[in-house]
Amino acid sequence: MNAAVRISVSSLRAHKRRFAGTFLAVLLGVAFLAGTLVMGDTLRASFDTMFGNAAGGTDAVVRSAATITAPGEGQGVRRPVDTALVAAVERTPGVAAAVPDIQGAGQLVGANGEPVGGQGPPTLAGNWIDDPELNAYRLAEGRAPARSGEVVVNRGAAERGGLEIGDTTVLRTPDPVDVTIVGLATFGGEDGMAQVTFTGMTRQDAERYLTARPGEAAGILVRAGPGTGAWELVDALEPVLPKGVEAITGQELAEENTDMVSGRFLTLFTTFLLVFSGVALLVATFSIHNTFAIVVAQRTRENALLRVLGAGRGQVTASTLAEAAVVAVTASAAGLAGGIGIAAGLQALFPAIGFPFPDGGLVVGRQSLLLPLAVGVVVCLGSALLPAVRAGRTAPLAALRETAVDRSGASRSRAVAGAVLGATALAVTLTGVLASPSLWLAGGGALLALAAFVVLGPVASTTAVRLLGSPLARLRGVTGGLARRNALRSPRRTAATASALMIGVAVVSLFTVFGASLKATMDQTVSRSFAGDVAVSTPSFGAGGSGLSPRLAPALDALPEVDTAVGLGRGVAEVEGEGRALTVTDPVALARTFDLGAVRGSLDDLGADGIAVTEKEAGKRGLRTGDTARLAFTDGDRETFTVRAVYGRSELAGDYVITREAWAPHRTQDSDTLVAVTFADGVDPADGKAAVERAAAAYGGPDVQTRDEYARSSAGGIDMMLTLVYALLALAVLIALLGIANTLTLAVHERTRELGLLRAVGQTRAQLRAMVRWESVLVAAFGTAGGLALGGFLGWVLVEASDGASDSAFAFALPPVRLAVVALVGLAAGALAGLRPARRAARLDVLRAIATE
Repeated sequence: MNAAVRISVSSLRAHKRRFAGTFLAVLLGVAFLAGTLVMGDTLRASFDTMFGNAAGGTDAVVRSAATITAPGEGQGVRRPVDTALVAAVERTPGVAAAVPDIQGAGQLVGANGEPVGGQGPPTLAGNWIDDPELNAYRLAEGRAPARSGEVVVNRGAAERGGLEIGDTTVLRTPDPVDVTIVGLATFGGEDGMAQVTFTGMTRQDAERYLTARPGEAAGILVRAGPGTGAWELVDALEPVLPKGVEAITGQELAEENTDMVSGRFLTLFTTFLLVFSGVALLVATFSIHNTFAIVVAQRTRENALLRVLGAGRGQVTASTLAEAAVVAVTASAAGLAGGIGIAAGLQALFPAIGFPFPDGGLVVGRQSLLLPLAVGVVVCLGSALLPAVRAGRTAPLAALRETAVDRSGASRSRAVAGAVLGATALAVTLTGVLASPSLWLAGGGALLALAAFVVLGPVASTTAVRLLGSPLARLRGVTGGLARRNALRSPRRTAATASALMIGVAVVSLFTVFGASLKATMDQTVSRSFAGDVAVSTPSFGAGGSGLSPRLAPALDALPEVDTAVGLGRGVAEVEGEGRALTVTDPVALARTFDLGAVRGSLDDLGADGIAVTEKEAGKRGLRTGDTARLAFTDGDRETFTVRAVYGRSELAGDYVITREAWAPHRTQDSDTLVAVTFADGVDPADGKAAVERAAAAYGGPDVQTRDEYARSSAGGIDMMLTLVYALLALAVLIALLGIANTLTLAVHERTRELGLLRAVGQTRAQLRAMVRWESVLVAAFGTAGGLALGGFLGWVLVEASDGASDSAFAFALPPVRLAVVALVGLAAGALAGLRPARRAARLDVLRAIATE
C-alpha cells in the first residue's frame, strides 16, 4: 500500500495540471456548501442574540393562549387581551412593573413619497413603552412621544426613508395618519431588526389607530421585583389570569421569536441555497468522474507495466483512489476556507443592502465544519471509484499496445437499461401528474428521468453530434469535419463531459419554464377572475405593508367616474375546527367586479350570519346552500353561519366570503388587500384612472394599476426569483465549463502526436485552434440540447403536479425567447471553455509532437 501511495504522489507531482479542473470543481462546490452552512449558523446565533437582548428586561408576558392559523401562513393570529388586566397584574406579589403592549401594522411613507419597507419583513407600529427594561427598543436620539401625532421610529427605517427628527410624514395604519418624528431608536444594539420597521406612538394613538376597540393590547409585559425569578413570576400570575389567557417567561418569548425566524425564514433560505449547492456538487461529480476516466485510459500502458512488475489489481486501484483522496482532501480544505470567506463577505455585504447582522463574529458549528469536508471527499472519491476499479482491471498485456486512447462506445446493455429507466420514469411521472396528482410521485419520476438521460447519453451522443455537427462540416470545411470526428471519437467521454453542462442547463430551463408558467398563471387568473378596470393595491408581499384603508373603497365608489368599487379585506377564523382565511367584502359588489363562476344560492342576502363558500370547499366539508357552519373567531366568540351561496372560482375571491357587518364584531386592525374599480359607462379609461389616483392620494397614495399592470406587478417577484436562481446556477455552469476545458486539455495531451501530424501536413495554428474550439462547442451543444429537453419536460411536470396538488389552476407556458438565450449562453460557454485548450494545442512544437509516443 505504501508503494501505491508513493506512486500516486509521484504521479500527482508529475501531472498536476491534469487534476486542476477536478481541484477547482471540488473547491467551488465545497465552498458554496460551507458558506451556506456557516451563514446559517451565524444568522441563527445573531437572531438568538438579538431577541435575547431585546427581551432581557422582560421577565413575563401575558397573552392570549390560543391562536388561529390559516393554511400557508407561518404565524397564527391571537386574540387581544384586555388592558384592564394590567391593574390586576401589578397587584400580584413579585411584580415590579406591567405595561400593555399594543401592536399592529403601520407603514411609514418616506421623504420621497414612497412607502418604507414592506417587501417581505413586517412594518410594525405600537405604543412607545417608557420603561426601558420592558421596551425592546432603546431611544438613541431625540425623545419619546408625548403628544398625539408624535412618534419614534427605528433608525434603520428613518435612514431608508430619508427621514430625520422633526420631519412630518404619513403613517399608514392603514388609514393615513400625519405624524412627526421626535426620536430614533435601536433594537438589540442595531438600527433595527433586519429590515423590519417600527413606529412607536403614544398609548392613546396606538389604541385609536391599531386596535378595533380601546382597551385592547397584544399582550402585557411584566418585570419582576427584586428576588423574584421569571418562573416564580409566571406561577404567581397564573391564578389571577382569566380563562384563555396565559403567562410565559420573556426567555420563552425570545426563543419563540428565534424559532419562528429560524424555522421559517432561515430554514427556507438555507434550504434554497443547499439545493443549489447540491446541483453544483452533482455537476462536479460528472466533471471529476470524466477526468479520472480519461486519466485512467491514458495511463493504460503505465498501469499495465505496474501489473507486469507484480502490482495486484487492488494496488493499482488503491493508487488511483489515493490520487483522488489527495485531490479531495486538499480541495475540500481549500473549499472550506473559501466558504468561511464567502460567509464573512456576506456578513459585510448584508448591512450595505439593509440587512444588518447583530454584533458578533462568524459562528462555525461542528456540522458546518465537518459536513462540507466529508461531502467533498465523498464526492471526489465516489466519482473516481469506477475509473479506479477499471484501472485495476488493466491486463498486463495492455503494456504491448501502441496507444492508450479511450475509444469506449455505447453498449447494447446500456441502451436497454436506459430505455427501461426512461419508460419507468415516464410511467411514474405521468401517474404523479395525471392519474393521481402527487408531487412526490412526480419528483420521483423526474429523478428517474434524469438518470435515464445520463445512462442514455453515450447512446444518443453519436447521433446527436452527427446531427449537430453536420452544418459545421459544410460551413467550416475540413476543420469542422475534424472537430465533429473528434467529438464522435469516444461517445462515453462526450456524453460524460456534456452531462455536467446538461444538468446545469436543465435546472436553469426548469426554473425558466416554471417562472414563465407562474406568470402565465397570474395573467390567466387576473384576466379570468378580475372584471374591473383598475386595481388599487400596496406594493408588498410576505408580512410587509399595512394594507389599504377600508374607507378607500366607499370613497372611490362615490366618484362620478366609478360604477363599482369593492374592497377585499381579510379575516381569519376556524371553520369546523380548522383555521381558514375569510374574504371580508360586499358580496354584491364582488359579484359585479369579479368572475365567480356559477353561483348557487344568492350573494345578495348574506347579512350578519351568512357565508359564501367555493364549490371545492363545500364539497370537502359536505356543505350545500342552507346548511350551517360553525365559525370560531380570535376573540373567542363562536357563531353559526348559514351557507347562502356556493360559487365556482376562488382565485382572487378566496374560499370563504362574509360581509363587513358579520366581521365587524370580531375584527382587529381592519384593512383591505385590494380595491377593484369598474368605471361608469362612457368614461375614458385614462380619465377614470386619473380620478381614482387623485382620490386615493388622500389614503396614503397606493398604486393604481390597470388589469394588465396589476397582473405584471403581481408576478414581479418571479423575475427577481429567476435572477437569483440564475446567479446561483452560474456556479454549476462554471463547474461544467471547467469540466469541458479539462476534458479538452487532457484530449490535447492524448492526441499530441496526432495534432503534430496534422500540423506537419499543412494545418495552420488558426485551423488547429478552430478545430479544438468547435469540438468544445459541439460537446456544449449536445449538453445544452439535452438540458433544454430535460428542463422543459421537468418544468411541465412541476407545473402539472402543482396544478393537481393546489387549489389554484396553473397554466403551462414555454418562454421561447428566454430558452433561446439559455441555448446561446450554453453554446457561448462551450466556445469559452475551448479557448485555453485550443491555445495550448496551437503552441505544440511540431517535431516534438510527432516524436511523442
